[in-house]
Amino acid sequence: MPTAVTPAGPLIGLVAGEPSGDLLGGELISALRARVPNARFVGIGGPRMVAAGMHTLFPLEKLSVRGYVEVLRHYREITGIRRQLKRYFLDARPAVFIGIDAPDFNLELEETLKGAGISTVHYVSPSIWAWRGGRIRGIRRAVSRMLTVFPFETVLYERAGIPVTYVGHPLADMLAKVPSRTEARAGLRLGQSVPVVALLPGSRISEIEQHADLFVAAAERMASAIEGVCLLVPLINRQTRDLFEAALYRRTQQVELNIKLLFGHAHDAMAAADVVLAASGTATLEAALLQRPMVITYRMPRLSWWLMNWRRYQPWVGLPNILAGEFVVPEFLQDQATPDNLATAVIDLLADSAKRKIIEQRFAAMAAELRQGAAEKAAAAVIPYLGLTGQ
Repeated sequence: MPTAVTPAGPLIGLVAGEPSGDLLGGELISALRARVPNARFVGIGGPRMVAAGMHTLFPLEKLSVRGYVEVLRHYREITGIRRQLKRYFLDARPAVFIGIDAPDFNLELEETLKGAGISTVHYVSPSIWAWRGGRIRGIRRAVSRMLTVFPFETVLYERAGIPVTYVGHPLADMLAKVPSRTEARAGLRLGQSVPVVALLPGSRISEIEQHADLFVAAAERMASAIEGVCLLVPLINRQTRDLFEAALYRRTQQVELNIKLLFGHAHDAMAAADVVLAASGTATLEAALLQRPMVITYRMPRLSWWLMNWRRYQPWVGLPNILAGEFVVPEFLQDQATPDNLATAVIDLLADSAKRKIIEQRFAAMAAELRQGAAEKAAAAVIPYLGLTGQ
């Protein structure tokens, strides 16, 4: 018998600029494919988006650059990729283009495509509530619909006359399935009574370069003060692991470190921990959704820090504190990010079980508010742009 030929489905363009966007993109592609099995996906993404069925045009790592100075160093390559993507999508004419975070890259691309009559959806609002609020005028020109992951963002777009849908945060859905502390420790072969600290220095090479020596020095101070403390360090790939190992070789103290380097397994490490020390970024939200007390830190080149700090609107940088509207957990940024400050803050949290309990309760309420079935809601918001009948 002849094999039935499935007609080509709608073409959907996507661009994610970093591992957290790849995570969101993978879930969104899966949700869209469940509704439109013959849909085709093409653009830039990482392993999760590829596993979900996307054809990639460039490696995700080409866009995983953070900070003004670092972007300038790679400016020609990044703008060259964007020019090629513009030509590709203007020729291919996808039913919709979805930019996943990476606003500095995606919004310009979206503005070009929208101007050419291609519908554009931006998934994850830029932090216009934290800095660069004037961007909303450019967003209006660039997007057909904004998908927000935090509830307070929606009103900003409604006031500006930009179609918007609050979908909740996909991580809140995903992390509800992460093993408990007891299960995570069993999986990592850790004792249930051992004090455990998870160290998350970042996912980008530039972040490891800034944070590796800082985190190792803080770990030495923790090990000197806390008997038997186990330090878990999940790293995303071989390059970041090599950089962190190099920092371990440069150690200045002779204190014994019970430190375990992990390939990935960041969620398991956080779930197993009593306290998390994390570079500001998605990892801090993940730790909050896992209801883990934490200390937040960040360093970047001085010029990048000056430019960003000068333009921010809020006293908080960490997402858990921004969502709470107060300092639920401590932040140590730039010059305040010293080994002594970080180690002391972690040690204090380990010693104060009552304070940890209060933080865990605050984070549990935060997780419940953000758990909305985001991938399904995002897919439902995209479907009307595909031009399908009967959907």
